[in-house]
Amino acid sequence: MKDGPVFCYIMFHDLFPELAEKETRVITVLKGSPDLPRGQYALIELFCEDPGCDCRRVFLDVHHDRSRGSVAVIAYGWEDLAFYRKWMLDDAADTLVALKGPVLNDASPQSRYARSVLGLVERTVLRDEMYIERIKRHYSMFKRALRKRGRGARDVVRTPFVPDHLQDRPKARRGTKGLGKKR
Repeated sequence: MKDGPVFCYIMFHDLFPELAEKETRVITVLKGSPDLPRGQYALIELFCEDPGCDCRRVFLDVHHDRSRGSVAVIAYGWEDLAFYRKWMLDDAADTLVALKGPVLNDASPQSRYARSVLGLVERTVLRDEMYIERIKRHYSMFKRALRKRGRGARDVVRTPFVPDHLQDRPKARRGTKGLGKKR
């Protein structure tokens, strides 16, 4: 990532705040452990800022209500490996696995709970076909809105997934407070 381009991802919430408020998936852990504290884990969806990109991937920025911040960033692509091989024009197994996921995003800060959160997400929501269909629907809506509005990185508050020292401005994290909580 040091020599490559800096890719940014935009929260679904930034373009569809009402829908994101209703449809953000929250996992509740009732009995915690040293590796996974109890509480609510909100899966904030982020998609690629490039309106022309057809990566068919989501970044799930997982926020824990008791940690008051991100505990893991999970990359997940819902297509098969053949799709990502063709899309990337790359046959490297590690590249394809990272594109398909679910994996912890290497370019994002991860908490000490990240591996356990990844396991939780894999065991629960990523086995739920209705949730996967929701992600696909959100992705399509998001990309259409970007193309229709001619929006790109300059017009939307972004959540960059690069180390702080490589960014040209502070991280933007808006619209996540209170997600998953009843008002």
